[in-house]
Formats: sequence, structure tokens, C-alpha cells
Amino acid sequence: MALKRMDNVGIVVDDLEETVAFFLELGLELEGRATIEGEWAGRVTGLGDQRVEIAMMRTPDGHNRLELSRFLAPPVVADHRNAPVNALGYLRVMFTVDDIDETLERLRKRGAQLVGEVVQYKNVYRLCYIRGPEGHLIGLAQQLG
Repeated sequence: MALKRMDNVGIVVDDLEETVAFFLELGLELEGRATIEGEWAGRVTGLGDQRVEIAMMRTPDGHNRLELSRFLAPPVVADHRNAPVNALGYLRVMFTVDDIDETLERLRKRGAQLVGEVVQYKNVYRLCYIRGPEGHLIGLAQQLG
């Protein structure tokens, strides 16, 4: 059997409304929202009886998704949002945008902060890392030419 696709990347958040608004501003589309709970869900995650609000965000091309999750029960047990870019584990999500400067201007109004600086890699890309309103690390890339 062959791998078919990557379905989504999950991000645990504290403020679901603010995070959905941030990713809408970035250009993702809200595919749907739900509350996931019950014994079956706890068997998948190993957390037992859980209750989680989720929002599924889809990229405009329809190929990729972010699942934003806010745990109501059990409570969140760790916070990795301020880990540096060389910390072990999942690092960031990267998005390609039309105009990095315009995107940064819009996202700063939603709490985004530039991590380092916008740099240019040859004549191929302009790149930067930002921290979203909850501190999640997000990469932005603008293809040149």
C-alpha cells in the first residue's frame, strides 16, 4: 500500500476564535467546526474521556488543512509555543504567499510578530518566520520571478 496524502497538521490553541481569525486573515478558509468528545475519541488519542473544540482550516488550493484544537477536557499539560526554532519536535507550518510585506502588515494587526527578519534566498524566495497571536511558529515564503 502507498501513502495517499497528508491529511492535516494539528495545532492545539488556547483561544480558538482568535486563532481562526488569524488564519482567515492569512488566507485559509474555514471548512468547519465541531466538538469532538466521547469514549471513541479518547481511544484514538489515549487521553480517555476528552472534549475538544476543533476548527478545520483549508488552504485556498484545497489540498492542505490545519486542524485547530482547543482542549476543554482533559486540560492542556504542556506549552511549547515559545520554543526556539532549534528545539526538538514539530517546528512550524510554512505558507507560500503572493506578497510577504503585505501579508506581514495584515497579520501584525492580528498579533503576529516577526521572529528574525525577512531574508532573500538567491533570486528564488523571500522568507521569514513569525509568531502568531498564541506564539505558534509560522513560516512565510514569497516565490520570486
